[in-house]
Amino acid sequence: MKSIGGYFSLELPNKTLGELYPDAIKLNAGRYCLEYILRARGYKKIYLPYYTCEAVLQPIKELGLEYEFYHIDEKLEIAGEVNVGRDEVLLYTDYFGLKDEYTKDIVCRYSPNIIIDNTQAFFSKPCPHTDTFNTCRKYFGVADGAYLFTDKQLLVSIPSDFSTSRMTAVLDRLDKSPEEAFQAFHKCEQTLSKCGMRKMSKLTQSIMNSIDYTSIACQRLQNFDRLSQGLTESNEIHFAISNDSVPMVYPYYCHKEGLRQYLIKNHIYVAKFWPNVSEWSSSESQETDFAEYLLPLPIDQRYSDEDMNFIIETIKNI
Repeated sequence: MKSIGGYFSLELPNKTLGELYPDAIKLNAGRYCLEYILRARGYKKIYLPYYTCEAVLQPIKELGLEYEFYHIDEKLEIAGEVNVGRDEVLLYTDYFGLKDEYTKDIVCRYSPNIIIDNTQAFFSKPCPHTDTFNTCRKYFGVADGAYLFTDKQLLVSIPSDFSTSRMTAVLDRLDKSPEEAFQAFHKCEQTLSKCGMRKMSKLTQSIMNSIDYTSIACQRLQNFDRLSQGLTESNEIHFAISNDSVPMVYPYYCHKEGLRQYLIKNHIYVAKFWPNVSEWSSSESQETDFAEYLLPLPIDQRYSDEDMNFIIETIKNI
């Protein structure tokens, strides 16, 4: 029975577009979407890129699966050919939400033994009959949540998640400085890695249902275009954006020593994708070079043309 009266919960805007992916399986994190697919399909081995987050190994190791890394090239595309067996699968990441067209090509090449990791490509529509997953918190102010697209059902009971304890980092980001909120963010990451597969919480669903996705997509594209205009000449990597692409960041690839530290000093926070890469791959590999010199510049909906101009000028002034 619905409760009436009492104190208020978090006040959210009225629904705008509702759910963006109403038919997806709603889970609590991308790594658990991957676990769901691996368990449901019964794969024995997975091929994954060196250039990826170490979180993808969590379900692979827990399930005791064999795994093997493959290289990508300077276009963030598979270098060479990966020979995928009948009971094996290849995982490919739509890097930065900018590899939509290439993703369609490799789906044709490797289908049905392929999984598309859209954790950096929230707005990218899954290819038909292709196991795909994304994550919410890389694009929006939520503590968890992910959408899984698959036609294979895992016949297990999945309990619901609760996000309340993880919301501290999201709320602190409003009340405090990024530096002060960072510890809470790390704590959230640790709890998410230990909680196991859960259904997306009601809190996360409510927040996701209140988002104006069209406006956010437009702002991200506008910010991406502004950085592209200002930094193309010095950027060592370039992308042709498809009509459906909505980037997560602007990837700025530049072998200028100390640039990352200089940006952080000027309060432009750029994550490192990913610290674990140099441990997995050789020091001479393309992936290790990307991890060190490819800077994911923020372009999200919190920022305006003025903010983008500040990023451009800061980079040009070093």
